[in-house]
Amino acid sequence: MIDLVTLGESMALFTARRTGLLRHARDFGLSVGGAESNVAIGVTRLGRRAAWIGRVGADEFGELLRSTLAGEGVDVRGMIVDPDAPTGLMIKNRRTAEMVDVRYYRSGSAGSRLRPADLDLSLVRSARVLHITGITLALSASAREAVRAAVAEARDAGATVSMDINYRRALWPPHEAAAVLREAVAATDVLFATEAEARLIVDGADPVALARALSGLGPRHVLIKRGPLGAVELSDGAVRHAEPYPVTELDPVGAGDAFAAGWLAETLEGTGPGRRLATACAAGAFAVAADGDWESLPRRSDLDLLRPADAVSR
Repeated sequence: MIDLVTLGESMALFTARRTGLLRHARDFGLSVGGAESNVAIGVTRLGRRAAWIGRVGADEFGELLRSTLAGEGVDVRGMIVDPDAPTGLMIKNRRTAEMVDVRYYRSGSAGSRLRPADLDLSLVRSARVLHITGITLALSASAREAVRAAVAEARDAGATVSMDINYRRALWPPHEAAAVLREAVAATDVLFATEAEARLIVDGADPVALARALSGLGPRHVLIKRGPLGAVELSDGAVRHAEPYPVTELDPVGAGDAFAAGWLAETLEGTGPGRRLATACAAGAFAVAADGDWESLPRRSDLDLLRPADAVSR
């Protein structure tokens, strides 16, 4: 049995090595990135089995994605190679010391062509958790139908359905996103959202009110991610607040994915609510404290390193 299955688009990621306008960059690092594959890697590093379903191009970037995910222990049997479309690209640079700019080149990409027929239904039905995001819902009509088909299979099999709103303004406008996201939220058991994302769907004066309003749509567990302010969890009517870990932020991209991975991994372990929320916050802190979308995601042996007695580990 697979602990977690997720589906979506992952892309080749070019990161400029100098701060400033992208036009002046000459050196780039090459990696991969994608919200769903980030979660799969995070869950795997914390000791659970995860699989990723998606389409990649028949190109070097597609091979980079396959080898990277497989190398991290993610099950890639659901990966499809598309001979007629390229792997999408993501370009990241630091415009200033405080601002990271991310641009996507994914129109017509292999990942955007995901469709229900691509799903390995036996893989979906074997999972304890299906994790989806609003990004895949926004990619294309066929990708949206693939998500709906996966959710229907997972629910029929008795799996937990987890969703991260992950709103991307570049993919669809708020008024279009709201109705689709509301429909998806109603079919989920676990929901992750920032305060801004929550307000796309419901009204609320504060994080707790937003969590209650979202819970009213269906989810048993609602996690409101507040970045440097910590997080709020509403589970089965009980509210918990989490304080942030004091780290120096180097790269904020991927923090929400890390948070979701930490929470889901601990839930799969069967640990209590306090520990799962603490691990989620710790994973998010690891993500922002180093460069890369997923490279700094923690293993279990790392979780106690955020507050060391000595800054040098010997």
